[in-house]
Amino acid sequence: MSKEVKKEEPMEQNVKNGEPGECSQSPHLKPNAKEKEVHTVHSFKWRYKNQMPMLITCSKAGTVENSLRTSEMFKDLHEKNKEKELVIKRNAKAISNHFPCCLIEKEDLLNVMYIGAAKKSEQPPGEAAQPQRKVSSDKLVTFHVATRGGKRIINDIMSNTALKTEVKNISVYAYKGETVKQALQRDGRLDEEIFQKNCVLSELNEEGGTEMSNIVDDLDGKSFEVILLNNPCQSKKQPGSLDNTDMLLNEPQRSGADGNQGPPQQSTASESVNTQTTEESPMPNSSMTPETSPFHQILNSEKMLNLLRSQFEDLVKQMKTQQKVPKLSDVQNLLSVEYGKNTKTCLEVKTAKRLMDLSKSVCQVRINGSAAGSGFLLFDKFVLTNGHVVKNIYDQERGQLRENVTVTFSFESLEQTDSCETVQVKTEVAAFEHHTDVSGYLCDWALLELCPGQALPDGLLKHFGFVPPSGGICIIGHPEGGVKKIDPCFIIPPDHREQAVEKHYEENKECIQLVTDSFFNNRQVLSYDTCFYFWSSGSPVFDEHCNVVAMHSGGYAYENAKCQTQSVIEYAHPLSLIIEQIILKIVETGKFDVLKEFLSCEYPKHQQVMENLKKIVDGRNLTAFKNAADNLEVQNDKRLKTFFELLSQKEEPVLMDID
Repeated sequence: MSKEVKKEEPMEQNVKNGEPGECSQSPHLKPNAKEKEVHTVHSFKWRYKNQMPMLITCSKAGTVENSLRTSEMFKDLHEKNKEKELVIKRNAKAISNHFPCCLIEKEDLLNVMYIGAAKKSEQPPGEAAQPQRKVSSDKLVTFHVATRGGKRIINDIMSNTALKTEVKNISVYAYKGETVKQALQRDGRLDEEIFQKNCVLSELNEEGGTEMSNIVDDLDGKSFEVILLNNPCQSKKQPGSLDNTDMLLNEPQRSGADGNQGPPQQSTASESVNTQTTEESPMPNSSMTPETSPFHQILNSEKMLNLLRSQFEDLVKQMKTQQKVPKLSDVQNLLSVEYGKNTKTCLEVKTAKRLMDLSKSVCQVRINGSAAGSGFLLFDKFVLTNGHVVKNIYDQERGQLRENVTVTFSFESLEQTDSCETVQVKTEVAAFEHHTDVSGYLCDWALLELCPGQALPDGLLKHFGFVPPSGGICIIGHPEGGVKKIDPCFIIPPDHREQAVEKHYEENKECIQLVTDSFFNNRQVLSYDTCFYFWSSGSPVFDEHCNVVAMHSGGYAYENAKCQTQSVIEYAHPLSLIIEQIILKIVETGKFDVLKEFLSCEYPKHQQVMENLKKIVDGRNLTAFKNAADNLEVQNDKRLKTFFELLSQKEEPVLMDID
């Protein structure tokens, strides 16, 4: 299987450079020499995080980023974050850095933030400065596109995958008279692969789609999502699309005598035979005419055909009388090769009993009484779940939940729907991370604190373990928002992920049509094949020794031909990485009471976790840990003091004896 997808050269070469510039592909876009720049002096406000909004006055045509750069405060901020990517939000939608300033209105408040930068090859082309088109705002339109793909798209559609975790939609500007494809390619934030597929824009809450070749004039103010059309019978490619053979597997093409690939050519002899047989009747039950049929009579083949016909009847009789029944050993060998490993999914009784006992610590997370995800008690009264489970109700500035959140550890039967005991979650969140770090790794977890006063099961931290390279695992959680379930499955090593995806593709070619290769290269996550889909995020993943090694987080879902939800491959974040991130976060936010509870819980591999954490602290030179060592609360607590002293110790160089 090849991850490389052959891409056609874009038809619009000049629209990929980001800034509003000249586009020679459309006659509608040629600037009028007599056209005068229309730009009214206007003002708008911007702010960074929860800081005071600052006023910007724009006096000439340009981009939003150019206007922001007139502020000394913004320039200082931008310099500090020069390794990251700038995101500008207007009305909760992300606009591009080269968004025309004339479209920013007086009442607009632009929120500025920074996210992990995409790879250099994926940097939005809007970063490069281009000549500014001098047009008035009435010659521009703005439409919105969801950052997550819609129907039949199972992977990221944004060049920088971190963007989708921060905003649900992006705003795209366009010049009247240009095509959707030109506008999207100039915007630069969508993955180039969608222009190589048969993708269209589907208006939200409306029927119908808008093709990439459509003019943008009537799209102003509308919201869309990118979907992938399913048209396997399409005989002709649409501009900028690829047929099914280009989606996951590169079909071998015939090569000409010069070695260059090209379409297969018919021989002159075949053409002459075809012209002689045009009067023959087409094949029975076939809609093809002789002119369009791919089958042609072989030249001088009459003698061979008569010989085969004469032997056919005898061959059929011989096959009927000599029907070979396969030996039982043959069947056993086949099963041992194809299905032998599946017997390993059977659990030993003692393992099953132990998992049943550990399952008491697994809970369902509910928002306002409705299922939102899964989780598990990690230590003391702190529940771990995925950050995306509560992201929409989490106030990051205050560190609090805006809605009522509860958990239940006892929802194991449908009869318990209304009677199972629930535990209230505190409004203040102990720790939370949902962002992509500088290395491109997605941090996605939330540590929730339960209200005191109720009996709780044991925390699973004492059963902590590291992710094994292979073997069986078990996931316990609440898939589909239902009762607690357990699913034994196998680890899919990174080198075998392509094979797993290929299997799904071969069985559902018409449903899986857009898969990028970013997931295959991520060796930090644990991948496997499970039936745990929606509302199961936050479920603990156990290894063959009943150690909790990871937290189930997501997958790449699709709908098969029978309208059943399936997933190409699923993944979990290693618990070892999450523990390191939790400690870093609670020290950074000064929540030493949470750290004290964590340190009071004894668990295996503690020493190895501390060694890894020390390497992180030393490598990043984190000032929060240096300052914490002098904190009064730390000095008055023996356990905290020992912890910070251990992390602040400098390793003495080892002296070598030289003879």
